[in-house]
Amino acid sequence: MTRVLVVGASGLIGSAVCAGLHGRGSEIVRVVRPGSAPSSHTAGKALELDLRSVGPEDWLPHLSGIDAVVNCAGTLQDGPGEDTTAVHARGPASLFKACEQAGVRRVIHFSAMGVDRAQPSPFSRTKLQGDEALMACDLDWVILRPSVVLGPGAYGASALFRGLAALPWLPVMPNTGLLQVVRLEDVVRTVEMFVNPNAPSRLTLEVAGPEALSFKDVVGTYRRWFGWPAARVVNMPTPLANLTYNLSDIAGALGWRPPTRSTAQKEIGRGAVGDNRAWVEKTGIEPAALADTLARTPVSVQERWFAKLYLLKPVIFVVLPLFWITTGVISLTSGYEIGVDLMERGGAGVLAGPSVIAGALADILIGMAIAVRRTSRIGLYGAVGLSLFYAIAGTALLPELWNEPLGPLLKIWPILVLHLAALAILEER
Repeated sequence: MTRVLVVGASGLIGSAVCAGLHGRGSEIVRVVRPGSAPSSHTAGKALELDLRSVGPEDWLPHLSGIDAVVNCAGTLQDGPGEDTTAVHARGPASLFKACEQAGVRRVIHFSAMGVDRAQPSPFSRTKLQGDEALMACDLDWVILRPSVVLGPGAYGASALFRGLAALPWLPVMPNTGLLQVVRLEDVVRTVEMFVNPNAPSRLTLEVAGPEALSFKDVVGTYRRWFGWPAARVVNMPTPLANLTYNLSDIAGALGWRPPTRSTAQKEIGRGAVGDNRAWVEKTGIEPAALADTLARTPVSVQERWFAKLYLLKPVIFVVLPLFWITTGVISLTSGYEIGVDLMERGGAGVLAGPSVIAGALADILIGMAIAVRRTSRIGLYGAVGLSLFYAIAGTALLPELWNEPLGPLLKIWPILVLHLAALAILEER
């Protein structure tokens, strides 16, 4: 049985590679970032390693008995917990050195289309550095440079295209290049072939589909697959596009990972097109057109739900923090006297003012917690708990609020439901 160590096993490509190799009888060791280990029912051993801090000596104990290594690790942009140099260059270089020392000859490494021709961002520059580090090693290496990979999993571009396909108006960013999108199934088959010790090595292959499509063509193909009429194309003015990228960078600084950050702005102008003839020749794979691939896949209600929820998610996670923070600020400023009056009517006495201040600070703290990805789950649960507390306390102190025409207590229930919906869609993978 072949033992394969897969780095970046929780991503779109990595998880599919693990499933494909496991289905062919390989034993898998899945390397994931700390805190993102697969669930216990997932086949193969899970290993948590942080590429930002590992050296060759950290890899060596885990390479014993390994026949091949597949590196699928990648990150779009630097941010909290994200380091392009570590993930694309420094961490993989340590892994490649450890493979040399441990005698693990075969390494399949995922790069990106076009990084050898242009490096407009740290993403592509560090990807190229990782490629060069591997090519300098005495190993049987294969570097795969895929175009945009699309598959059944809703990650990155796969998720973005689905989400945009749900819009009746398609916003198209300026200066978007062509894309030779490739299906995930073909990428997995490629890895399955090259983990074989007798397969060709010391190859750099561009993995791409058979057609160069515009951004709107890709989204339109998904929209037809969903069974929806063509969307009206709206070319986004450059200032509005720049604002979108800047807002996405702010979300990235808070720990979220939207695919529309400034790195995407720099990379999409180059597009993702290349020469797939060497890949086709070496593997015998005939890549299918996107429309043909989707036509062979029945569209499900889950797909339509995801598409319609995708762009609602960032709206929810903007509205909820603003709701809580604004509520707290109003309670400390223009609404302070009203709050104190309500507390005094409920019999709070001298505690009326401190109670209003404490509630306002709690609101602001919850809003800030929801806004930050790392603490968003805690913040959402805190919001649910505080809302229930407000309902119970309001009922006990001022039951007449249930009869108010504006329904200050009745409105707690739809707010609770929105927080539960946010918890349901919080995870990205």
